[in-house]
Amino acid sequence: AWQVRHCPGHTPGHVIFFNRAARFAQVGDVLFKGSVGRTDFPMSDPPALIRSVIEKLWPLGDDVTFVPGHGPISTFGEERRTNPFVSDAAMRQAPIQREPTGPA
Repeated sequence: AWQVRHCPGHTPGHVIFFNRAARFAQVGDVLFKGSVGRTDFPMSDPPALIRSVIEKLWPLGDDVTFVPGHGPISTFGEERRTNPFVSDAAMRQAPIQREPTGPA
């Protein structure tokens, strides 16, 4: 069964499709092998895109193979190790801004 997950950033309504049993995701333009999606569109949100990858894709598992909207397939684990925009090393150097979760 496919799950639909909201992953904003590239666009406000961006979604990905995840099949847990197959360990497979179709992520569109939120993540690419070695890169992330563009955020120069009206209403794009660069910090939200990074949060979507780190907080919504990485927890699905390093073994998940993904097909991006363009270009070659990869795995979440490979991108966590090598992607200069969202790798674990990149996140240690420039931690993402978290959205406030409590009352203002």
